[in-house]
Amino acid sequence: MGFEIRSPSEDERVEAMLAGMAAFAAEPAEGELEREKKIMPLDRFLAAYDGGRPVGAAGSLPFELTVPGGTLPAGGVTWVAVLPSHRRRGILRQFMEHQLNDLHERAEALAVLWASESVIYGRFGYGMSAPAVSMAADRARFRFRDDPGPTGSVRLVDASEAASVFPGIYDRVRTAVPGMFARTPAWWTEFKLADRQESRRGASPKYFALYERDGEPEGYTIYRVKDEWEQGLPLGQVRVGDAFGVSPAATREVWRFLFGIDLVSRVEAELLDPGSPLMLMVADLRSLRLRLLDGVWLRLVDVEAALRGRSYAGDETVVLDVHDSLCTWNEGRYRVGASVERTRDKADLELDVADLASVYLGAFDFHTLARSERVRELRAGALARASRLFRTERPPFCPEEF
Repeated sequence: MGFEIRSPSEDERVEAMLAGMAAFAAEPAEGELEREKKIMPLDRFLAAYDGGRPVGAAGSLPFELTVPGGTLPAGGVTWVAVLPSHRRRGILRQFMEHQLNDLHERAEALAVLWASESVIYGRFGYGMSAPAVSMAADRARFRFRDDPGPTGSVRLVDASEAASVFPGIYDRVRTAVPGMFARTPAWWTEFKLADRQESRRGASPKYFALYERDGEPEGYTIYRVKDEWEQGLPLGQVRVGDAFGVSPAATREVWRFLFGIDLVSRVEAELLDPGSPLMLMVADLRSLRLRLLDGVWLRLVDVEAALRGRSYAGDETVVLDVHDSLCTWNEGRYRVGASVERTRDKADLELDVADLASVYLGAFDFHTLARSERVRELRAGALARASRLFRTERPPFCPEEF
């Protein structure tokens, strides 16, 4: 192949980033590269070089990812792209191999990504692990089922107050939802609260709304409004970014506020939590106009550490025979239960590492894998035991792309 894969020097960084953006047929907006530098450590950013020129890029952000029962360090894979002139020449595979080895050396047990093309990453051991839904709700048809009436109050705040209050609410939610990751102060400043012109897509500036009950902050939302009229009738949209509450009641009041905004016909969310109580709170689910998305893909970089890092339901055990042709250190059998250990005992179930990733956060269970012919039951009853062990209280969700 003849391509060099390495981290660029500081002097080479911008040229490498521009090559990565060109692969997506994009150009940086004002200040975008400086913002990216603040969250992407240089030693986690890779470029492919052909004759000294960058022809592709890949990176991994240092994340703390919520998993069932705890958190684990993870690599948030991003920037993966190769120039059209150099595609199908093995560069992507070189990126993946280099990156997975690097994450393994950093003792980061997991890797997560949003796939630009959903067919790419399964062959590198990633499994669909946290599906989401999008919403384009009909505001006129929205009402709550058995509505108890509003509680607390909502007020608009500026970005400064949002920066001081919203992270605490987010973290209360994040620690209970597999698939969410901790946001650093730089992430809040440069991405969640920043209001870049190129991100508006014809809509308003960002608005920040805080929900309080008895004087305590319990929920918030970040949104824009797209103004639109036709023959004197409002056809605008509320475009929701974050919408979080620390309790079902707080969640209900945040959405009550969003659906109560005047002069719009739709309330839209590109990413909605499939475990949100909103779906059973509304009188008419169809009015939400939901669409299923593949969401976040997960890769177990270190199977043993990943299995040890999450919790399990009950006191049963199951022996998994895991196949991993790319990260060969993962090949083998694992006894999973009250403790996790490698074993030479006879396996109960046999599966690929990508399919183990699909059940890891709780989006799917082993019965679903079996119906999809993605796991082989070697001992009767093993599917039921494994499904009980890996059961979670709620499905996973990642609220933003990276």
